[in-house]
Amino acid sequence: MASYQAPLRDMRFILDEVFQASQEWSTMPATQELGMDLVEAILEEGARVVQAELFPLNQSGDAEGCHFDKGEVTTPKGFKSAFETLAQGGWWGLGGNPEYDGQGMPKMLTVAFEEMLYAANASFALYPALNTGAALLLDHHASDAIKRLYLPRMYAGEWLGTMCLTEPHCGTDLGLIKTRAVPEEGGTYRITGNKIWITGGEHDMADNIVHLVLAKLPDAPQGSRGISLFLVPKFLVNADGSLGERNALGCGGLEHKMGIKGSATCVMNFDGAQGVLIGEPHQGLATMFTMMNYERLSIGIQGLGLGEVAYQSAMDFARERLQSRAPRGAVAPDKPADPILVHPDVRRMALNVRAWNEGGRAFAAFVASQLDRAKYHPDGEAHAAADDLVALLTPVAKAFLTDRGFDATVEAQQIYGGSGYCVEWGAEQYVRDARIAMVYEGTNGIQAMDLVGRKLFRNQGAYLARFGAAMRADMAGEVPDELDAFHQAGRRELTRLEEVTAGLLDRAVDHPEELGAAAADYLDLLGHVAYAWMWWKMARAAHQGLAVQGPAGADFYRAKLAVGRHFIERMLPRTEALARQIQAGAEPLMALEEEAFYPQ
Repeated sequence: MASYQAPLRDMRFILDEVFQASQEWSTMPATQELGMDLVEAILEEGARVVQAELFPLNQSGDAEGCHFDKGEVTTPKGFKSAFETLAQGGWWGLGGNPEYDGQGMPKMLTVAFEEMLYAANASFALYPALNTGAALLLDHHASDAIKRLYLPRMYAGEWLGTMCLTEPHCGTDLGLIKTRAVPEEGGTYRITGNKIWITGGEHDMADNIVHLVLAKLPDAPQGSRGISLFLVPKFLVNADGSLGERNALGCGGLEHKMGIKGSATCVMNFDGAQGVLIGEPHQGLATMFTMMNYERLSIGIQGLGLGEVAYQSAMDFARERLQSRAPRGAVAPDKPADPILVHPDVRRMALNVRAWNEGGRAFAAFVASQLDRAKYHPDGEAHAAADDLVALLTPVAKAFLTDRGFDATVEAQQIYGGSGYCVEWGAEQYVRDARIAMVYEGTNGIQAMDLVGRKLFRNQGAYLARFGAAMRADMAGEVPDELDAFHQAGRRELTRLEEVTAGLLDRAVDHPEELGAAAADYLDLLGHVAYAWMWWKMARAAHQGLAVQGPAGADFYRAKLAVGRHFIERMLPRTEALARQIQAGAEPLMALEEEAFYPQ
């Protein structure tokens, strides 16, 4: 059966020993009073509540799914009660603005709780994830009156937010949307159109649902420059915050999906629904990106959480599963066969999964630390540097974490053999749930195009230069012999990345198709280099922990170094192939005539 315990020791190690989070927080007025005692309490209680309330509902929620009847959606048994329990504990406002009753915790801490949510129950986790992103958008762009009405209730879980972008005829190219917003007296608008794939568009867990809807005004310019953003509640909201009549919108049905079946993925119809403009007219896409950039990191953490629970469950299976004898002879001679972890190929799979998970946890914390700096740091240069790193790494956080999360669930499933294909073990659900994370919130191919187009070519590698300078500065100084392999690997791979980047930028000047041809491989290459940096950081902290008898314990530090060596020696060499693929250019992709792709 599936099993999960929040990896608190590794989370503490990442926060306290790798990134010295308390020192970081002390430099920023908004977080300077946050101490590790409170952090420890939040992590411990977060782990307790998700393990007790959410994990037991994961397989049953997948089997039952959501129910649709006459426009109403019912979530799986137990979801509503669990949601109320966590709402009462204040978990949905953990990172919210304290001015509106949020708890103001830094992103570096909230990503750890998000990982727990996704690992325990990915379908359930999507409801508060969209709500957090919607609240963040309103906090940045809404009027004070809207904030006072909506944010305290969204932080409390009384109302939940959604993001309504996609329409039946358009996905990535949002300039093609047909949803219309017609102004009326009093400053409100009438919203008419259809949206699809709306997570949490309708459900039974909150009193009101707050839709953030992209639409076009009558005088809108063509394309994406003509998009505006509107707040359209399920129930109209009175001036005192009480709920009024039902708005002119509804759910037209639920999508039938491969995974995340406990998440209500809705078709939403807006039939002249009343809404209010958020932000400036025709600036809706830029406004929505405040939410989408948050969601992209969050969805990356979905991949991380599912990789972790898949690993833990597979290791429980491996501990008990007996199969054949070890290559050098029996290690359990009193049993008819040895546990499967004696076999090198099973260890290969297990170490691959673990290395992706532990590298991903550090990378998510690093990106979160830059988000905190960009939001809170009083020093202008530190703020600007963090902004640049966030811009560069957001598409990597979404795509690389979800690609590797899916790889982790598949490889963990393989450890079970035939049992992994059967429902009762839970492994196949993790594969199905992880697959969507590579698709929504901007497919991973779109993330790669954003990386090479907007974040690399447009500023001729300035963001990457910032990344390289930060990585080199972190690796400067004397290096203990025990860490030399990590140090050499990091510096070697950064140099490889920079050389590949220079060649790509040079070719793309006259041949713009080179960017698209290289995009996916380039994102993969940057992700590997970022993880090499994270493994350097973790190896350094583990080495120090062994020297000073640190709090995680000697066994933990030795294991960390062993997993890290597996990463740099057996996984990081993939960068050589990625570099060759990028350098091969666009010609092999473009040589085949279009008609030849189709069956003859």
